[in-house]
Order: sequence, then C-alpha cells, then structure tokens
Amino acid sequence: MDIVLQWLLLTAAVAAGWMAGRLGSNNRNSRSAISDEDSVRDRLQFLFTNYSDQAVENFVQSLAVNKDTVSLHLSIGSHFRNKGETDRAILIHQNLLARPELPGRFSPQVTMELALDYLNAGLLDRAEALFHQIMGDREYGRDAALQLIELYQQEREWSKAADVARTLAKGDSDVPLFKTLAYITCELAEKALKHDDRWTAQKLAKEALEYDRSCVRATLILMSLLIRQGSFREAGKESLKVFDQNPEFGPEAIDRLMKLEREHGDVGRLVKKLRKLYEKYPSTSLLLALVESVERSSGRPAAIDLLRQELETRPSVRGLLRLVEMAGYEKGMTTDEGRLVSRIGHLLLSNRPVYRCVSCGFSGQQLHWLCPSCKQWETIRPIQGVEAE
Repeated sequence: MDIVLQWLLLTAAVAAGWMAGRLGSNNRNSRSAISDEDSVRDRLQFLFTNYSDQAVENFVQSLAVNKDTVSLHLSIGSHFRNKGETDRAILIHQNLLARPELPGRFSPQVTMELALDYLNAGLLDRAEALFHQIMGDREYGRDAALQLIELYQQEREWSKAADVARTLAKGDSDVPLFKTLAYITCELAEKALKHDDRWTAQKLAKEALEYDRSCVRATLILMSLLIRQGSFREAGKESLKVFDQNPEFGPEAIDRLMKLEREHGDVGRLVKKLRKLYEKYPSTSLLLALVESVERSSGRPAAIDLLRQELETRPSVRGLLRLVEMAGYEKGMTTDEGRLVSRIGHLLLSNRPVYRCVSCGFSGQQLHWLCPSCKQWETIRPIQGVEAE
C-alpha cells in the first residue's frame, strides 16, 4: 500500500504542477492546453479505476485546494458521477466542501455538484436541502430551483413544486418555465376536482391559463367543471377552445364533446360546426364525429357518401373500418368475411400506440401530460398517420 500511496502522491504533485504551469504560461495556445488537460484526466481516470476507495480518498485529500485546483477537483468529481460512480463523486465533493482553504466563491458551485451527486444516488432529502441552500445564489440559484421543481415533480409533491416555480417565475420571463408552472397548477386543480372542491379547481385552472394561455389541460378541466355544474352547452363551447390553443389536441376535445352531446345534447346540430373544424384541422377523430353528426341529421346514406369521399383523399384505418361497418349494415351484409375484416382491423388498432412524445419519441396508449421519459410537459400528442389521426 505504501508504494500505491507514493504513486498517488507523485501523480498529485504532477497534476498540481501541471495546473500551476498551465495557468502561469500565457504564451501557450488553447489547443495544447486542452490536449494536456485531456492527458492528465486520462491518467487520473486510469489511477482511479485501478485503486481502492481508500486510495482515492488519500489522493483527493493530498491534492491542494486553491483557486487554481478547484476546477480539477470538480472535473474529477463530475467524471465519476457521469460514469455512474456516484459514491466516489460524493466523496470528492464532500471533501472539497470540508476543506477550510476552499475559496468562498466556489462554495455554491461545489454545493450544486454535491446536490447532483445526491440526486443521482437517490438521496432526495439531502439533494433537496442543498438545492434550497443555494436557491438564492445569483449564478447557481436558477439551476438549483429547476432541479428542485423536477425533484418535486418526480415525487408528485405538486404544492412544493408550485411554490418553487412561482418564486422562480417572479424574476423570469422564460416561456417553458411558465408552461411548467401552468401544468403543475393543473395537477393541483385535478387534485381539488377529485375531492369535489369545484371552487378551488376552477380558480387553479384559470390561474394556469394566466401562466400559459395555450394550456390545453386547463381548458379541459374547466370543461369538466361545467359538466358537473350541468352547464352542458357552455361545456361544449369550452372544449372547442382547444383548437385555438393547440389543434394537435383536437381529437381529445372532440372525443369529449361527442360524449357530452350523446348524453346531454343533440349530435345532429353539430354538422356545420364540425364541418368547418374539419376543413381547417382535418383528423380522423373529427371526420368520424362529422360523419356521426351527418348520419343523425341526414341519414346513413349521406354519411356513407361523405366518409367514402374523404377516405379517398385522406385514408385511415379507423375510417375504413367505420365505412365497412356502416355500408355492411346498410346493405344487410353480415358475412363471415366482413366480420373477419372488422375484427382484424380492430385488433391492429388495439395493439398500436395512440400517443407519441414529439421530443423523445416515447409512445403508448395513454395520454401523459408529463412525458415519463424526457420529463417535459405537453410533448405527448396524438399520433398522426393512416393508422391514427
């Protein structure tokens, strides 16, 4: 072990000497400096890979701490964290913070790195405490707040996430931050709705729209509230606002609207409105809703003609299956072949994803407002194409 320690100390001396020489030489160009830095990091990586945790601790403690070497400590710690060796990263950053000779201006940066170590290690309480500690820092406060918001989202601590987001938003004009705040507020509104606290749910949904006027989820929550109040006509009008906010979520609004009209309204009276929407925002869901309203108002033959005509220019599996069912029923065709085609078509649709994240590609059959993969809000949309919308 003595030999190992000697090599560690020698490497430490070489590293410290290299750092001092690099910072003291003004005539060395940036390319050679980068090359030297890479070389030292490669040697340090080999050293840390082949020796015990005790040897690593001894090396780190032997390396001087000053304004010229802090970046080397941080680089080593980040390297270990990125490689998944979080315990070693924690050891390095804890040691750095404990050193009285650490220049004060580096303390927030080292604290941030240690908090990220704890986060990676799943020590969420420790990470939370450190993020709060540096939230007021001018340089690292915003990043710490964003990390806290993501942590609270992961833990579904929506009230805490909202508090941090509101604090951060006071001096911020970042659009994604306000979208995040809007959707966190919607989570609180949904929670109130589950407890039938309609006044709070309505207040929070409107607050979400103040943060982000294009927040589709807030509009759908208001629609649900109007339905609970028995204001069915107003609820239908509310659902159509989704097309102005984000037409990609139009199918979600139409599905809710048609269910509402079947239970409490008159589907047939929607023909003109649905036709205008379909001309502007064509989708399979809108087409099938239009076909249903035409069937109610003008009869099945007119609905079949409309569906056949639209499928020639905008084919879809769902539309085709609906045409087979309608035409077969109209003509009294209940053959085994017809039933088989319908069954296979429905099986194909039942096994395919319905939604996909436009950011990371995550897909599934359920709408998540917060992508489970990339953790972004409102990036999961209904899939477009022949087998979808």
